[in-house]
Amino acid sequence: MIGLFDRLAAPLLRTLDPETAHALALNALKLAPLRRPAPDDEKLAVRAFGLDFPNPVGLAAGFDKNAEVPDALFRLGFGFIEVGGVTPLPQAGNPRPRLFRLDADEAVINRLGLNSDGVEAVAARLAARGSAGGIVGINIGANKDTVDRAADYVACITALAPHVGFLTVNVSSPNTPGLRNLQQAAALDELLARVIDARERAAIGHARKPLLLKIAPDLSLADLDDVVGVARRHGIDGMVVGNTTVTRKNLRDTDKAKEAGGLSGRPLFALATRMLAETYVRAEGAFPLIGAGGVDSGAAAFAKIKAGASLLQLYSGLIFRGLSLIGAIKKDLIDFMRIGRLDSLAAAVGRDAAAVTAEPWPA
Repeated sequence: MIGLFDRLAAPLLRTLDPETAHALALNALKLAPLRRPAPDDEKLAVRAFGLDFPNPVGLAAGFDKNAEVPDALFRLGFGFIEVGGVTPLPQAGNPRPRLFRLDADEAVINRLGLNSDGVEAVAARLAARGSAGGIVGINIGANKDTVDRAADYVACITALAPHVGFLTVNVSSPNTPGLRNLQQAAALDELLARVIDARERAAIGHARKPLLLKIAPDLSLADLDDVVGVARRHGIDGMVVGNTTVTRKNLRDTDKAKEAGGLSGRPLFALATRMLAETYVRAEGAFPLIGAGGVDSGAAAFAKIKAGASLLQLYSGLIFRGLSLIGAIKKDLIDFMRIGRLDSLAAAVGRDAAAVTAEPWPA
């Protein structure tokens, strides 16, 4: 079924407006008779944040924003799914067009603006899964017009914590004005204090859920020092490195490159991987990291792991490489482990981080 989709449906979807294609892909997943995949090789298993992942390949937030198809996505072979970003109140996001494919660059620019059905609708869908299984995380954000944005994160945690495996505090979307300011040390310190308190209160009668922080790849190293320092002081369970970038360097599609929004896909790989390594050396093992940004092959995935990622997330790579990318990455990771005589992926995590941080800054 996956091979058939890649051969027939994927080329058709790429001829359509990106947001229309995205909606059609979601609807197709609701209807497709997907079989459960074969169990993953035990060597791909990862334990992080107190959770056991069957494999390290996860779907990044942004595809299934409203938790419509998590179980169908697991049948594609993902080791975990992150749905969202979700906001407390429903919001439409920015006007269309707001999603752009840069085919020559294998990249995407989005300025969706955290369009969301709202926390009530998403919580109901997640609750309806019951005991369906699989690790589903939730990416949470703030409504555009909210004055007290920390209160929005608290509201999301209160409503969603009982229904998910982990929560990701998104302070790095470039498409909600002022949201990235929450990465500044004083603002982040206050935010994390409030969301951790909310997480602890939500754990009464329920399991305590890991709380992750998703950061931008555009931080200065001085700001990264502050972010990691604040995260460590508050005992955050992990970080996602990173979100989309607002930089535009060396892109072939110069017309679409002018569009406002966050850039993802292959051109993000070098910057995001450098920031991943920089975060890893600063975290000093205090918490695991999820590496995101430009994961479109097994080699890219293994490079993320060696730069410091315990887990991976992808999204844009699926647009250009198809659904078979998931299985291909897992196969390649097994091959890399065999070549390196590694018994587990954990043995490779961070082995190149110091070397990556010593390289010239990505052009």
